[in-house]
Amino acid sequence: MKPDTLRLDHDPHRRFNPLSNEWVVVSPHRALRPWQGQVEKVAVGREPDYDPSCYLCPGNLRAGGARNPAYAGTLVFDNDFASLRPDAPRERLDIGGKGLLVAEGEPGVCRVMCFSPRHDLTLSTMRIADIEEVIRIWAAQFLQLGALPEINHVQIFENRGAMMGASNPHPHCQIWATASIPQAPARELVCQRSYFEEQGSCLLCDYTQLEAQQKVRLVSENTAFVALVPFWAVWPFEILISSRRHTGTLSRFTHQEVPLLAQILKQVTSVYNRVFDAPFPYSMGFHQSPTDGDPHPEWHFHAHFYPPLLRSASIRKFMVGFEMLGTPQRDITAESAAERLRSLSLADPPAE
Repeated sequence: MKPDTLRLDHDPHRRFNPLSNEWVVVSPHRALRPWQGQVEKVAVGREPDYDPSCYLCPGNLRAGGARNPAYAGTLVFDNDFASLRPDAPRERLDIGGKGLLVAEGEPGVCRVMCFSPRHDLTLSTMRIADIEEVIRIWAAQFLQLGALPEINHVQIFENRGAMMGASNPHPHCQIWATASIPQAPARELVCQRSYFEEQGSCLLCDYTQLEAQQKVRLVSENTAFVALVPFWAVWPFEILISSRRHTGTLSRFTHQEVPLLAQILKQVTSVYNRVFDAPFPYSMGFHQSPTDGDPHPEWHFHAHFYPPLLRSASIRKFMVGFEMLGTPQRDITAESAAERLRSLSLADPPAE
Protein backbone atom coordinates (compact mmCIF):
# COMPACT_ATOMS: atom_id res chain seq x y z
CA MET A 1 0.00 0.00 0.00
CA LYS A 2 1.45 3.34 -1.07
CA PRO A 3 1.85 5.76 1.87
CA ASP A 4 -0.05 9.01 1.81
CA THR A 5 1.80 12.17 0.76
CA LEU A 6 3.23 14.08 3.71
CA ARG A 7 1.18 17.19 4.44
CA LEU A 8 3.24 19.82 6.21
CA ASP A 9 0.13 21.66 7.41
CA HIS A 10 -1.47 18.54 8.93
CA ASP A 11 0.86 15.60 9.62
CA PRO A 12 3.44 15.29 12.42
CA HIS A 13 6.87 15.61 10.89
CA ARG A 14 10.34 16.95 11.56
CA ARG A 15 12.22 19.67 9.73
CA PHE A 16 15.96 20.01 9.18
CA ASN A 17 17.91 23.15 9.99
CA PRO A 18 20.89 23.23 7.58
CA LEU A 19 22.31 26.26 9.40
CA SER A 20 22.86 24.29 12.62
CA ASN A 21 22.57 20.63 11.51
CA GLU A 22 19.64 20.14 13.92
CA TRP A 23 16.02 19.01 13.66
CA VAL A 24 12.71 20.28 15.05
CA VAL A 25 9.52 18.22 15.42
CA VAL A 26 6.38 19.94 14.07
CA SER A 27 2.93 18.85 15.29
CA PRO A 28 0.32 20.95 13.44
CA HIS A 29 -2.61 18.90 14.79
CA ARG A 30 -1.79 20.04 18.36
CA ALA A 31 -2.16 23.76 17.71
CA LEU A 32 -5.64 23.93 19.22
CA ARG A 33 -4.98 21.88 22.36
CA PRO A 34 -6.24 23.38 25.65
CA TRP A 35 -3.79 25.20 27.90
CA GLN A 36 -3.68 25.12 31.69
CA GLY A 37 -0.04 26.00 32.21
CA GLN A 38 1.77 29.05 33.49
CA VAL A 39 0.32 32.45 32.60
CA GLU A 40 2.73 35.38 32.69
CA LYS A 41 1.92 38.89 33.86
CA VAL A 42 1.59 41.38 31.02
CA ALA A 43 3.37 44.70 31.35
CA VAL A 44 0.90 47.56 31.60
CA GLY A 45 1.28 51.29 31.58
CA ARG A 46 3.59 53.58 29.65
CA GLU A 47 7.20 54.22 30.60
CA PRO A 48 8.22 57.87 31.21
CA ASP A 49 10.63 59.47 28.73
CA TYR A 50 13.04 59.94 31.65
CA ASP A 51 13.21 57.83 34.81
CA PRO A 52 15.31 59.25 37.68
CA SER A 53 15.74 55.73 39.09
CA CYS A 54 16.97 54.22 35.79
CA TYR A 55 20.70 53.52 35.73
CA LEU A 56 20.76 53.89 31.92
CA CYS A 57 19.08 57.29 31.60
CA PRO A 58 21.30 60.34 30.90
CA GLY A 59 23.00 61.86 33.93
CA ASN A 60 21.96 59.07 36.29
CA LEU A 61 24.20 57.06 38.60
CA ARG A 62 24.82 53.47 37.48
CA ALA A 63 24.80 50.53 39.85
CA GLY A 64 28.58 50.23 39.59
CA GLY A 65 29.11 53.80 40.80
CA ALA A 66 29.83 55.57 37.49
CA ARG A 67 27.57 58.38 36.33
CA ASN A 68 26.19 58.48 32.78
CA PRO A 69 27.00 61.55 30.71
CA ALA A 70 24.10 63.69 29.49
CA TYR A 71 24.15 61.83 26.19
CA ALA A 72 21.84 62.87 23.36
CA GLY A 73 22.23 59.93 20.96
CA THR A 74 23.69 56.54 21.79
CA LEU A 75 25.88 55.58 24.75
CA VAL A 76 28.36 52.68 24.92
CA PHE A 77 30.21 51.68 28.08
CA ASP A 78 31.93 48.63 29.55
CA ASN A 79 29.45 46.58 31.57
CA ASP A 80 29.77 47.41 35.26
CA PHE A 81 29.17 43.73 36.08
CA ALA A 82 30.84 42.10 33.09
CA SER A 83 30.65 38.33 32.68
CA LEU A 84 34.06 38.34 30.97
CA ARG A 85 37.34 40.19 31.59
CA PRO A 86 40.10 40.97 29.06
CA ASP A 87 42.81 39.95 31.55
CA ALA A 88 41.54 36.38 32.07
CA PRO A 89 44.38 33.86 31.51
CA ARG A 90 44.18 31.61 28.44
CA GLU A 91 45.37 28.61 30.45
CA ARG A 92 43.76 25.25 29.67
CA LEU A 93 43.20 22.65 32.39
CA ASP A 94 42.59 18.94 31.90
CA ILE A 95 42.22 17.49 35.37
CA GLY A 96 43.21 13.83 35.27
CA GLY A 97 44.36 14.06 31.65
CA LYS A 98 41.40 12.13 30.23
CA GLY A 99 39.48 15.00 28.61
CA LEU A 100 36.67 14.69 31.16
CA LEU A 101 37.31 17.63 33.48
CA VAL A 102 38.39 20.33 31.04
CA ALA A 103 38.36 24.10 31.49
CA GLU A 104 40.08 27.00 29.77
CA GLY A 105 40.30 30.72 30.38
CA GLU A 106 37.98 32.95 28.35
CA PRO A 107 39.20 36.54 27.95
CA GLY A 108 36.59 38.93 26.67
CA VAL A 109 34.93 42.32 26.77
CA CYS A 110 31.30 42.98 27.70
CA ARG A 111 29.69 46.31 26.82
CA VAL A 112 26.27 47.91 27.14
CA MET A 113 24.87 50.15 24.41
CA CYS A 114 21.91 52.48 24.96
CA PHE A 115 19.99 53.13 21.74
CA SER A 116 18.53 56.44 22.88
CA PRO A 117 18.40 58.78 25.87
CA ARG A 118 14.61 58.32 25.81
CA HIS A 119 13.58 55.77 28.44
CA ASP A 120 10.22 55.08 26.79
CA LEU A 121 11.38 54.12 23.29
CA THR A 122 12.05 50.77 21.63
CA LEU A 123 13.29 49.78 18.18
CA SER A 124 9.62 49.62 17.18
CA THR A 125 8.96 53.25 18.16
CA MET A 126 12.29 54.89 17.25
CA ARG A 127 12.67 56.95 14.08
CA ILE A 128 14.31 55.21 11.13
CA ALA A 129 17.11 57.80 11.15
CA ASP A 130 17.86 57.06 14.80
CA ILE A 131 17.94 53.30 14.16
CA GLU A 132 20.39 53.99 11.32
CA GLU A 133 22.70 55.66 13.85
CA VAL A 134 22.37 52.62 16.13
CA ILE A 135 23.41 50.38 13.23
CA ARG A 136 26.45 52.55 12.51
CA ILE A 137 27.54 52.30 16.15
CA TRP A 138 26.99 48.53 16.07
CA ALA A 139 29.28 48.35 13.02
CA ALA A 140 31.92 50.54 14.68
CA GLN A 141 31.87 48.43 17.85
CA PHE A 142 32.21 45.26 15.79
CA LEU A 143 35.29 46.63 14.04
CA GLN A 144 36.86 48.02 17.21
CA LEU A 145 36.38 44.93 19.34
CA GLY A 146 37.08 42.50 16.51
CA ALA A 147 40.47 44.13 15.96
CA LEU A 148 41.64 43.22 19.49
CA PRO A 149 44.24 40.41 19.29
CA GLU A 150 42.46 38.14 21.80
CA ILE A 151 38.99 38.53 20.24
CA ASN A 152 37.71 36.05 17.65
CA HIS A 153 33.97 36.74 17.81
CA VAL A 154 31.72 39.73 18.52
CA GLN A 155 28.13 39.04 19.54
CA ILE A 156 25.61 41.90 19.54
CA PHE A 157 22.29 40.98 21.15
CA GLU A 158 19.19 42.52 22.71
CA ASN A 159 16.95 41.00 25.37
CA ARG A 160 13.62 42.82 25.18
CA GLY A 161 11.10 42.52 28.00
CA ALA A 162 11.18 41.16 31.53
CA MET A 163 10.03 37.75 30.23
CA MET A 164 13.39 37.48 28.44
CA GLY A 165 15.37 38.55 31.48
CA ALA A 166 15.83 42.22 30.57
CA SER A 167 16.70 43.95 33.83
CA ASN A 168 15.84 47.42 32.55
CA PRO A 169 13.21 48.63 30.02
CA HIS A 170 15.47 51.44 28.76
CA PRO A 171 16.26 50.68 25.07
CA HIS A 172 19.63 48.99 25.09
CA CYS A 173 21.60 45.96 23.95
CA GLN A 174 24.74 44.13 24.98
CA ILE A 175 27.94 43.43 23.08
CA TRP A 176 30.09 40.47 24.12
CA ALA A 177 33.46 40.03 22.46
CA THR A 178 34.99 36.63 23.14
CA ALA A 179 38.25 34.77 22.61
CA SER A 180 36.40 31.67 21.45
CA ILE A 181 33.60 31.42 18.89
CA PRO A 182 30.43 30.62 20.90
CA GLN A 183 28.54 27.38 20.30
CA ALA A 184 25.66 28.66 18.14
CA PRO A 185 27.77 30.62 15.61
CA ALA A 186 30.42 27.89 15.73
CA ARG A 187 27.81 25.36 14.54
CA GLU A 188 26.67 27.79 11.86
CA LEU A 189 30.27 28.28 10.75
CA VAL A 190 30.75 24.54 10.27
CA CYS A 191 27.47 24.19 8.35
CA GLN A 192 28.02 27.22 6.12
CA ARG A 193 31.58 26.16 5.36
CA SER A 194 30.50 22.59 4.55
CA TYR A 195 27.75 23.83 2.22
CA PHE A 196 30.12 26.27 0.54
CA GLU A 197 32.68 23.52 -0.09
CA GLU A 198 30.10 21.00 -1.34
CA GLN A 199 27.83 23.28 -3.38
CA GLY A 200 30.22 26.05 -4.38
CA SER A 201 27.70 28.65 -3.20
CA CYS A 202 26.47 30.31 -0.03
CA LEU A 203 23.94 28.45 2.13
CA LEU A 204 21.94 31.54 3.12
CA CYS A 205 22.12 33.08 -0.35
CA ASP A 206 20.53 29.94 -1.78
CA TYR A 207 18.06 29.63 1.09
CA THR A 208 16.97 33.28 0.92
CA GLN A 209 16.46 33.02 -2.83
CA LEU A 210 14.34 29.88 -2.40
CA GLU A 211 12.19 31.52 0.29
CA ALA A 212 11.75 34.64 -1.85
CA GLN A 213 10.42 32.43 -4.63
CA GLN A 214 8.02 30.44 -2.41
CA LYS A 215 6.89 33.50 -0.37
CA VAL A 216 4.85 31.42 2.12
CA ARG A 217 7.24 32.11 5.00
CA LEU A 218 8.11 35.73 4.15
CA VAL A 219 7.05 38.39 6.67
CA SER A 220 8.47 41.53 5.08
CA GLU A 221 11.15 42.45 2.58
CA ASN A 222 12.86 45.27 0.79
CA THR A 223 15.54 45.49 -1.89
CA ALA A 224 18.36 44.65 0.55
CA PHE A 225 16.87 42.39 3.25
CA VAL A 226 14.24 39.73 3.85
CA ALA A 227 12.53 38.88 7.13
CA LEU A 228 10.97 35.43 7.31
CA VAL A 229 9.88 32.67 9.63
CA PRO A 230 12.52 30.03 8.85
CA PHE A 231 11.32 26.65 7.63
CA TRP A 232 12.99 25.07 10.69
CA ALA A 233 11.78 27.64 13.27
CA VAL A 234 11.66 26.39 16.87
CA TRP A 235 10.01 29.37 18.57
CA PRO A 236 6.37 30.12 17.61
CA PHE A 237 7.00 33.51 15.94
CA GLU A 238 10.72 33.18 15.32
CA ILE A 239 12.13 35.42 12.56
CA LEU A 240 15.32 35.30 10.54
CA ILE A 241 16.57 38.48 8.84
CA SER A 242 19.02 37.89 6.03
CA SER A 243 20.76 40.27 3.66
CA ARG A 244 20.12 39.71 -0.04
CA ARG A 245 23.69 40.63 -0.92
CA HIS A 246 26.37 38.21 0.21
CA THR A 247 28.34 39.93 2.93
CA GLY A 248 29.52 38.88 6.35
CA THR A 249 29.27 41.86 8.69
CA LEU A 250 27.39 45.03 9.55
CA SER A 251 30.49 47.05 8.71
CA ARG A 252 30.29 46.07 5.05
CA PHE A 253 26.81 47.43 4.38
CA THR A 254 26.62 50.37 2.00
CA HIS A 255 25.10 53.77 2.74
CA GLN A 256 22.04 52.59 0.82
CA GLU A 257 21.72 49.33 2.78
CA VAL A 258 21.92 50.80 6.31
CA PRO A 259 18.53 52.61 6.14
CA LEU A 260 16.99 49.48 4.62
CA LEU A 261 18.23 47.41 7.56
CA ALA A 262 16.82 50.05 9.91
CA GLN A 263 13.52 49.79 8.05
CA ILE A 264 13.31 46.01 8.33
CA LEU A 265 14.24 46.07 12.04
CA LYS A 266 11.50 48.60 12.76
CA GLN A 267 9.05 46.61 10.66
CA VAL A 268 9.73 43.32 12.47
CA THR A 269 9.59 44.77 15.99
CA SER A 270 6.44 46.78 15.16
CA VAL A 271 4.67 43.74 13.75
CA TYR A 272 5.57 41.74 16.85
CA ASN A 273 3.74 44.27 19.03
CA ARG A 274 0.58 43.77 16.95
CA VAL A 275 0.42 39.99 17.35
CA PHE A 276 -1.28 40.20 20.75
CA ASP A 277 -1.67 44.01 20.93
CA ALA A 278 0.95 44.15 23.68
CA PRO A 279 4.71 44.75 23.99
CA PHE A 280 6.35 41.66 22.51
CA PRO A 281 9.38 40.17 24.32
CA TYR A 282 12.24 38.64 22.37
CA SER A 283 15.94 37.90 22.28
CA MET A 284 17.57 39.18 19.12
CA GLY A 285 21.13 38.89 17.90
CA PHE A 286 23.30 39.41 14.83
CA HIS A 287 25.48 36.57 13.59
CA GLN A 288 28.49 38.00 11.78
CA SER A 289 31.65 36.37 10.51
CA PRO A 290 34.38 35.53 13.04
CA THR A 291 37.10 38.08 13.73
CA ASP A 292 39.88 35.48 13.87
CA GLY A 293 41.83 36.99 10.98
CA ASP A 294 40.89 34.24 8.51
CA PRO A 295 38.85 34.89 5.37
CA HIS A 296 35.31 33.60 5.67
CA PRO A 297 33.77 33.59 2.19
CA GLU A 298 31.16 31.09 3.41
CA TRP A 299 29.69 33.40 6.06
CA HIS A 300 26.47 35.31 5.38
CA PHE A 301 25.18 38.09 7.65
CA HIS A 302 21.89 37.35 9.41
CA ALA A 303 19.91 38.12 12.56
CA HIS A 304 17.79 35.83 14.74
CA PHE A 305 14.69 36.93 16.63
CA TYR A 306 13.55 34.44 19.29
CA PRO A 307 10.26 35.50 20.95
CA PRO A 308 8.73 33.19 23.59
CA LEU A 309 5.03 34.06 23.26
CA LEU A 310 2.78 31.25 22.09
CA ARG A 311 -0.99 31.75 22.37
CA SER A 312 -1.38 35.19 23.94
CA ALA A 313 0.57 38.02 25.52
CA SER A 314 0.59 36.05 28.77
CA ILE A 315 1.23 32.49 27.59
CA ARG A 316 4.75 31.54 26.64
CA LYS A 317 6.42 28.49 25.17
CA PHE A 318 8.68 26.45 27.45
CA MET A 319 11.46 24.08 26.43
CA VAL A 320 10.79 21.10 28.71
CA GLY A 321 10.47 17.32 28.71
CA PHE A 322 11.03 15.85 25.27
CA GLU A 323 12.44 19.16 24.04
CA MET A 324 15.18 19.15 26.66
CA LEU A 325 15.85 15.42 26.48
CA GLY A 326 15.13 14.78 22.81
CA THR A 327 14.33 17.32 20.09
CA PRO A 328 12.67 20.77 20.08
CA GLN A 329 8.99 20.68 19.07
CA ARG A 330 6.44 23.24 17.88
CA ASP A 331 2.70 23.17 17.22
CA ILE A 332 1.95 26.06 14.86
CA THR A 333 3.74 25.70 11.54
CA ALA A 334 6.25 28.20 10.23
CA GLU A 335 3.86 28.89 7.35
CA SER A 336 0.87 29.76 9.56
CA ALA A 337 3.04 31.94 11.83
CA ALA A 338 4.42 33.78 8.80
CA GLU A 339 0.93 34.28 7.37
CA ARG A 340 -0.21 35.92 10.59
CA LEU A 341 2.85 38.16 10.86
CA ARG A 342 2.69 39.05 7.17
CA SER A 343 -0.97 40.05 7.37
CA LEU A 344 -0.19 42.36 10.30
CA SER A 345 2.77 43.81 8.42
CA LEU A 346 0.72 44.56 5.31
CA ALA A 347 -2.33 45.83 7.15
CA ASP A 348 -0.65 48.53 9.18
CA PRO A 349 2.90 49.54 8.22
CA PRO A 350 4.72 51.37 11.02
CA ALA A 351 4.55 55.15 10.83
CA GLU A 352 7.80 57.10 10.85
